[in-house]
Amino acid sequence: MRKLLLLSAALMLPSVAAGAEQPRAPKPYAAAPSSQPLPVKRPAAANACAQYGAGFIMIEGTGTCMKIGGAIGIGGGISSGSR
Repeated sequence: MRKLLLLSAALMLPSVAAGAEQPRAPKPYAAAPSSQPLPVKRPAAANACAQYGAGFIMIEGTGTCMKIGGAIGIGGGISSGSR
């Protein structure tokens, strides 16, 4: 009787193991639905500050045009003689 019980347990073991949860393949990535659409990038318009000259740009969010520039100068001189 004991051998029969062990034999039946040994035969049932593979069927129990097969019924265990198999690992599942990961789900493919799906983007979450957005409540707002992405902003559309507008084509570059002509420079609205061109009327002021080359190099002027418009500051975003304002109607102000600005140009940043600068210059560096070096001077020297020689004095000769006495009075």
